Amino acid sequence: MSIKIFQPVWTFLLPLLAWGVYLLEVDNILWIIFSAFLLVGCVLAAVLHAETIAHRLGEPFGTIILAIAITIIEVALIISLMVAGGPEAETLPRDTVFAAIMLILNGIIGLCLLLGGAKFHEQYFGKKSANTALITLISILVLTLVLPNYTTSVRGPYYNSSQLIFVAIISLILYGSFIMVQTVRHKDYFVADEEETQAHEDVTTSKLIMALTFLVLCLGIVVLLAKTLSPSIENMVKEVGAPKSLVGVIIAAVVLLPESIAAIKAAQKNQLQTSLNLALGSALASIGLTIPSVVIVCLIYNIDLVLGIDIKFMVLLALSFFIVMLSLNQGKTNVHYGIVLLVSLAAYIFTVIVP
Repeated sequence: MSIKIFQPVWTFLLPLLAWGVYLLEVDNILWIIFSAFLLVGCVLAAVLHAETIAHRLGEPFGTIILAIAITIIEVALIISLMVAGGPEAETLPRDTVFAAIMLILNGIIGLCLLLGGAKFHEQYFGKKSANTALITLISILVLTLVLPNYTTSVRGPYYNSSQLIFVAIISLILYGSFIMVQTVRHKDYFVADEEETQAHEDVTTSKLIMALTFLVLCLGIVVLLAKTLSPSIENMVKEVGAPKSLVGVIIAAVVLLPESIAAIKAAQKNQLQTSLNLALGSALASIGLTIPSVVIVCLIYNIDLVLGIDIKFMVLLALSFFIVMLSLNQGKTNVHYGIVLLVSLAAYIFTVIVP
């Protein structure tokens, strides 16, 4: 696993500058543009720091660290916007989580298969790892985003309090079980034969701690800047006449940028197993950790939580899973699978803008 260990100076300076700009609380058009520039720079810095961590810890622990870190940031952003927005934000968790799943399944995996296939013709991975992740993801998604439309205790797309608690618990059980399989019971499923699995001592403990610290700083400021820029995003969405659910798509896209870049870079190095670990692990963390956290907040603040997606999005979700499962069922992929997935992503985004 060849990886750049020593990070450029800008990956340390840019997050500190971004924090300084954020704390100044200036509000004008130049500040908005500069903040957007810093946000993208911090995303790129986060990817490089995550690569250092992954290089030291080995697979699959490196990808798990990045997936969980980004999900924690996603949860913090969703919760802060919910609490500030009150009842108007009751659909934000559903829209953001669903958008994240669709962007991961169709966008990240699609780009990895397209770019990797274009460069290497065929790429190989452990199909048992994909199957393990996908059956877990399907279970959580149906129980959290589909079943609320058909329960009768309360009228859908809601769950009552006891149902929310039950779904939160089983989401944690399913995600915890997957992590146990990925890291202990069947760790070999998630590591390609040609990849190095051991920790790498050329990344010293001090460098590891530095990378972890700046990864948190980068992801934290990405969320804070995204939250600050969210009114501008919402105004832009309103001006073009697009539905409010597009805000969830944009938030999910910003949050997923570090993992997207890391997964695509891995695919271009012919490390598709790492790409899939990042993508599917992120999807599982995104819903398996976000839903329980949001449920707790909604119960504390007495916020009605809309979970069920409409029939149009259920069809698109089923199509996405069908395509991904067919694409990953043989342990090897090619460029055509990536094209089909990206077309599915385009259909999702188009139907969000033009319902």
